[in-house]
Amino acid sequence: MKVLVIGSVYPRFQEDAEVPWLRTSIAHLKKAGAEIQVLAPAYKGLKSHDIDGTHVNRFRYAFANWEILTHEEGAPSKMASKPWLQLLAIPYIINGFFQCIRICRKWHPDVIHAHWPFPHAYIALGAAKLFKIPLVLNFHGAELLLIRKKKWVKPLLKFAIGQAQAIFANSSFTAGKIKALRNVDVEWSPYGTTLETRTDEALQTRNENNASCHPERNVVESKDPVTIVPHAVNGKFKILFVGRHIERKGICYLIEAAKYLPRDKFEIRIVGVGDLTEQLKAQAAAVKEGAEIIFTGKLSPEDLANEYRTANVFTLPAIVDHKGDTEGLGVVLIEAMELGLPIVASNVGGIPDVVVDGESGILVPEKDPVALADAFKRLEVDPTLIQKLLAGARKRIDECFTWDGIIERQMEVYKRLQQ
Repeated sequence: MKVLVIGSVYPRFQEDAEVPWLRTSIAHLKKAGAEIQVLAPAYKGLKSHDIDGTHVNRFRYAFANWEILTHEEGAPSKMASKPWLQLLAIPYIINGFFQCIRICRKWHPDVIHAHWPFPHAYIALGAAKLFKIPLVLNFHGAELLLIRKKKWVKPLLKFAIGQAQAIFANSSFTAGKIKALRNVDVEWSPYGTTLETRTDEALQTRNENNASCHPERNVVESKDPVTIVPHAVNGKFKILFVGRHIERKGICYLIEAAKYLPRDKFEIRIVGVGDLTEQLKAQAAAVKEGAEIIFTGKLSPEDLANEYRTANVFTLPAIVDHKGDTEGLGVVLIEAMELGLPIVASNVGGIPDVVVDGESGILVPEKDPVALADAFKRLEVDPTLIQKLLAGARKRIDECFTWDGIIERQMEVYKRLQQ
């Protein structure tokens, strides 16, 4: 089966860290027997190329120096800071539209799978209609949030949904927004982990590592070089956040939670960078009592892996931001679970698809630093609770977030569309 995958972003070179979940999903689709090509925009004149044996068709839409609408940051954020980029939207759609037709005329795919349906549904529709190719639209949440800011997007998305033969959503939260727009069947199609290694040994060792926060268990050694490192000598319970420093991640509430955590027992480590980094550092500097807050900046893969190994809990204190944006799924939570970390996260967006409160993690209300701190305190004193949550997390991943299961469901939809 031939599948043409359309997206706004795809890795530009072998080491590129863009959309690792999409790259991984395509690898698993190929493993399942699908033949894949990708259609994505150029970046600064980038020509078509191959990644992991997959051909990536790049369409041009401006002078090379202007082709910065995608990659490295979301297009809506870029257009907000550089309004002139909005002028590129029309050539983006037109050039992508004709490139899609050219590929389909030559390659004859059996299915077109378009991610981020606004605007990629309109890049795909011409070829889908002309060559009678089934169209799958895959929503990730951001497209639907545009409706709040740009009312004219709503009828365009509603029309596009009606033209598709199948609709995928990354979370039940996203699926609900699609159904509110148009009452159609929606397939839940989340992401799996992009980690290359996961062993059940990691869960056992993480249990031991959390126990090492207590004086009687100060250092843990490992048989697994990927996921285990001796616990910090100072014995503090390490709270880890990894992600972009943007409003919807809710980092400011994590910093506020530090005030309610004893400094001799807790440490908060904030990995990543973003527009709010300096503002968050200033907020943290004003916290004179409570847990120490450490900003690591952007880390190498090796250093990031070390942060996961030495942490005791992973947190995503996400919120609904002033634009109505929030977490569509929170794939970082799945990865933290894979590495044997208990989870504390906000009960917003698609996060409850991953974290079932009291079973696979702890959910707290958004924008509630006291509730965050209380959850961390519960875990710090209760290794049995940690073990229970890790077992529940493993079960949740096995039931819902393994790539084999995700891809099997996608392939079933593809095959159904051929009948």
